[in-house]
Amino acid sequence: MALDTGCAYLLAHAHRTGSAWSVYFFGFKQAVDLHNTLGISWLVLFVFIIFWLLTTGEWKQYIPTSKKLFAVAKYYASGIFKGEDHPVHKSKDAKHNPLQRLVYLGLSAILLPLQMVTGLLYWTYNDWAAYGLDFLSLNAVANVHMACAYALLAFLIVHIYMTTTGHSITAHIAAMFSGWEEVPEDYKAEDWEVHEK
Repeated sequence: MALDTGCAYLLAHAHRTGSAWSVYFFGFKQAVDLHNTLGISWLVLFVFIIFWLLTTGEWKQYIPTSKKLFAVAKYYASGIFKGEDHPVHKSKDAKHNPLQRLVYLGLSAILLPLQMVTGLLYWTYNDWAAYGLDFLSLNAVANVHMACAYALLAFLIVHIYMTTTGHSITAHIAAMFSGWEEVPEDYKAEDWEVHEK
């Protein structure tokens, strides 16, 4: 879904940067319609994701911490290429390392809501006066929406690359599709990693 939405964002926003390839493949109206349909679908899915996180207690997996944050960043910057051991191991109680927690929290609490709000504003442009929003600048809303789309694309590219860094090139990808990942049973997460549900 994220890949489809990302492609639709690029297709619908390409016209703003002078590119005609989205119009070539879909035509402008079809690219915008696809973009809007996927955007609303993503909004509905996002509501369900937030509901699931809140009702299951899984939201605690995203509580940020600075403990070992710089060690993880250093690992991804150079240690991973030297075959060093990851400074924070996965466990069934702590699914994300400190950097993942920070990135996913920023993505789900800031970037995605900003993308959705600006998308809804853009979509309802003709009704801004009725809502008392005619003080907004369409150009500013469009530029923030597009900047968010490029940030999501950058995240997607890095995310896809990071899926290839497991013990095998497809280990993390298989886990994304199956929902299961092998973690050592004898590894117990440290106290700072676990928050009671």
